[in-house]
Amino acid sequence: MRRILASLLAFALAVPAALADDNRMVVRGGGKGDGTDYTVLSGGRDLVPARIKDIAQLQSSRDNQLVGYGLVIGLQGTGDGLRNSPFTEQSIAAMLENLGIASGGGRSRAKNVAAVIVTANLPPFVESGARIDVSVSSLGDATSLQGGTLVMTPLKAADGEIYAVAQGPVFISGFTAQGQAETLTQGVPTAGRVPNGAIVERSVPANFADQDKLCLQLRNADYSTAVRIADAINDYSMERFGTRVASEQDARTVIIKKPAKISTARFFAELENLIVDTDAPARVVVDERTGTIVIGNEVKISRVAVSHGTLTVRITETPTIVQPEPFSKGVTAVEPSTAISASQPDARVAVLDGPDLEMLVDGLNRLGVKPDGIIAILQGIKSAGALQADLVLQ
Repeated sequence: MRRILASLLAFALAVPAALADDNRMVVRGGGKGDGTDYTVLSGGRDLVPARIKDIAQLQSSRDNQLVGYGLVIGLQGTGDGLRNSPFTEQSIAAMLENLGIASGGGRSRAKNVAAVIVTANLPPFVESGARIDVSVSSLGDATSLQGGTLVMTPLKAADGEIYAVAQGPVFISGFTAQGQAETLTQGVPTAGRVPNGAIVERSVPANFADQDKLCLQLRNADYSTAVRIADAINDYSMERFGTRVASEQDARTVIIKKPAKISTARFFAELENLIVDTDAPARVVVDERTGTIVIGNEVKISRVAVSHGTLTVRITETPTIVQPEPFSKGVTAVEPSTAISASQPDARVAVLDGPDLEMLVDGLNRLGVKPDGIIAILQGIKSAGALQADLVLQ
């Protein structure tokens, strides 16, 4: 009988614990290595699992920006106007002199050349001879770079050294069609790309293989995610190497110590595919120029009443032409006539209570306002202290 009661008691205690597993996060060790588990309630939040390689990157494996000045030739009369862009004419003369051709000091009237700025990102660990993509953007008053070819352009880094040389045909995604009375432009015809257009001439020195300590940086800073990354790595390293190797430093940085008898590249290759539940602070991103509103899943709004209405004032000008009588000395005159009307639609009052994202969006839709109105409402709710999130204006 005692065994049956003990079993029933254990079952009764296990069921609530099993039901609560979805709403808690277990932090192992408490950062002290004593094997103690601390349970932290998470409120049933929706955590998104992701690989470490997708949410963080090594500090040593960073890109380097390159920039250069060059010329695009072969344009169909859509190049720079040399009167408005004197630097283009100077560049043409300098290029011809480097090729052994004397320009004679005369002014050029060519319309098939455009001065451009060439930019590129030099990936980490690339060696001499590798190819990278470059972006080309017009510097003068050229109307299109379609059909042009980028002439050999050195690309420099922040230290002033040349790391790559770019050359090749320019591909653009926009076009311009022009007639006598109308011009149609789609996309941006004054900017394009040269795929694999730059050859790396020198590599950036790197000692990745000799590093015993790796610095992992999160792309989106968050303390909870940094702790979960450190815990996931420590759980794996305890099983694989018998030691804890990771420690969280702040909301963006996790320090990892490489064990002995394994290469740095192989060690990180084993860690980057570990799955971690990611988290992020509640945030609302608003772009007033395009009317774009992005609301995070964890955004909450306290119960608040919102009224939104607009005042429309319409001014109509209907001038009247007054003609003089025949054979009189009068002149034709314009008699102004202005009609002003004002209307204010009935403003709706709605109660917003957003315990979750779906109810928040439904409450905003009940007001029947456009995105610019929703932006104004969100700003007012934030000022009232009812928006439990960070409002980011772009």
